[in-house]
Amino acid sequence: MADQYDGSKIQVLEGLEPVRKRPGMYIGSTGVDGLHHLIKEIADNSIDEAIAGYATYVEVVLQSDGGVRVVDDGRGIPVDKHEKTGKSTLETVLTVLHAGGKFGDGGYKVSSGLHGVGSSVVNALSTRMVAEVLRDGKLYHQEYAKGVPQGDIEAIPNVESKLKNSGTSITFYPDPTIFKETIEFNFDRVADYLRHQAYLSKGIKTSLYDERTGEREAFYFEGGIKSYVQKLNTGKEPLEGAPFYTDKQIGDIGVEIAVQYNETFNEIMKPFANNVLTPDGGTHATGFRTALNRVVNDYARKNGLLKEKEDSLTGDDIKEGLTAVILVKIPDPQFEGQTKNKLGNPEVRGAVDKVMSENFTYYLEENPNIAKKIVGKAVLAARARKAARAARDNVLRKSAMDGLNLPSKLADCSSRDPSACELYIVEGNSAAGSAKEGRDSKIQAILPLRGKVLNTERARLDKMFANTEIVSLIKAMGCGIGEQFDLKGARYHKIIFMTDADVDGSHISTLLLTFFFRYMREVVEAGYVYLAKPPLFGLVKGTGSNRKIDYVFDEAELEKILDVKIAERKAAGTKVDENQERYKQAGYSFQQRFKGLGEMDATQLWETTMNPEDRVLIQVRIEDAERADAIFTKLMGDQVDLRKNFIQNRAATVKIDDLDI
Repeated sequence: MADQYDGSKIQVLEGLEPVRKRPGMYIGSTGVDGLHHLIKEIADNSIDEAIAGYATYVEVVLQSDGGVRVVDDGRGIPVDKHEKTGKSTLETVLTVLHAGGKFGDGGYKVSSGLHGVGSSVVNALSTRMVAEVLRDGKLYHQEYAKGVPQGDIEAIPNVESKLKNSGTSITFYPDPTIFKETIEFNFDRVADYLRHQAYLSKGIKTSLYDERTGEREAFYFEGGIKSYVQKLNTGKEPLEGAPFYTDKQIGDIGVEIAVQYNETFNEIMKPFANNVLTPDGGTHATGFRTALNRVVNDYARKNGLLKEKEDSLTGDDIKEGLTAVILVKIPDPQFEGQTKNKLGNPEVRGAVDKVMSENFTYYLEENPNIAKKIVGKAVLAARARKAARAARDNVLRKSAMDGLNLPSKLADCSSRDPSACELYIVEGNSAAGSAKEGRDSKIQAILPLRGKVLNTERARLDKMFANTEIVSLIKAMGCGIGEQFDLKGARYHKIIFMTDADVDGSHISTLLLTFFFRYMREVVEAGYVYLAKPPLFGLVKGTGSNRKIDYVFDEAELEKILDVKIAERKAAGTKVDENQERYKQAGYSFQQRFKGLGEMDATQLWETTMNPEDRVLIQVRIEDAERADAIFTKLMGDQVDLRKNFIQNRAATVKIDDLDI
């Protein structure tokens, strides 16, 4: 008999219970990202006070007891009785979902927190929260446990606190039963958030203090996003002159734009709405691009920099070397999706278009040398684009004529299910031969690399199509490149770099990462790119049919294994000769150090690096695209001094595992 389905089966969660029941719905995840999102939710409220003109600083303290304190010198959360809840406004804001000054005619004309659920969500996911508000000469205090008030609000007159004249201090302790992965906050991650907020709110100071280590950071940028653009161009050679900057108000929409071109071939565009990064763009980004393309083409035609018969410059031509930050401030932002990745307000497009068109036109006319360089760079990009298209068509046409759509040196797999298929990009013919022999040919394809691939940090597409290794990689991938790129065409959902565990191998991996980051970033963002981790040592035990090899991936692991094995043998009563070599003390008869993949036979390569049951793969993720861009610029760009300093400062402490994006 089927279970009866009636009203008794429907669960009603009250207050903040839904947050604790399904935290991922409110903060995205309960991992590291969700943990750090708690700070953002509280600090965003302080930033909103600053944007509104009521606060001058926002301070975050990572306390030694595991708590986080966020302090501002704003007006302080109201403490009067709220007419709808019958509780103090402070308690209402911290315990009721969708309560705050960000709805309708609330306390903020512009706010980054559209939904207004942040403070109460953080309260619900904390074992303890302490709220202090200084208003009208009195300090108001209230504590909570998992979102539940632990008493009424207290008013304490003339008490010294962390607050000066007025403001709010919120201290919270993440609940380890919710954040099971970790409750340890990362200093650099919090500092990056506060740095960006200082860039986006010119004249406002943000600071971070870590009581655990004594480390401090403080940020203040009088130039705001103009300073931000200059920071993004660090390590690149900008075109002469100061960045373009404008800050205008169109009705109730604030539009702030900063632009500076550089000599690279890449674009960096950061669109923000109310200090929220919208990586997928939206109406503000569309308005900016439309205006930029029109103004540059009009200027080029007007000043004879484009001939009458020449095609107009495309958006791809004009964006080469562009670094831009667009910040709009609007009363009612309409973000698409829970993650706020895209802005949807239609009225914003026209406002940004108008501001950019008028003011960038003046900028080009007043700075003819810069204008000519911008147009000249775009014209060169257009020529390179046409050359790349011709080269691409030539490569594809030759492939079709030869009856080969895939590179001849690719040993493909038999499966046609991309989600199951793996492409091993292998350094050297010797290792590739072993890989081909030892692989699972149903799902594993092998693409050998000959030498070091082209440094694509310093190359346009036309140059890439003249490089055999890059062309082979593009053809093997199947998803195209440039204007024809389509992630759906990817033939493999695991692309694995298998290089020697030495400096040359790391260099080759970095060259490949540069290519994927600059020209196939969507492949990385989809989680398709991995680094294989071959072993450095093989410890042999026994002989003949009893022969067994333990593979070890680094020297630290080797030391640990040897120490443990020696201790085990001593504990078992085995006599250990301390004068013998240590691996023999541990019961091994032979120690092999692999200098490269080519030293492994097919069986060893399969057992250590290719067998899905035992191999170690490191997935490449883009946790901070801005930092990744800066690192690639330093390591692979033209500025030798930057690269030299980067290497010298890290040479003594760097480990292969630390070289993430």
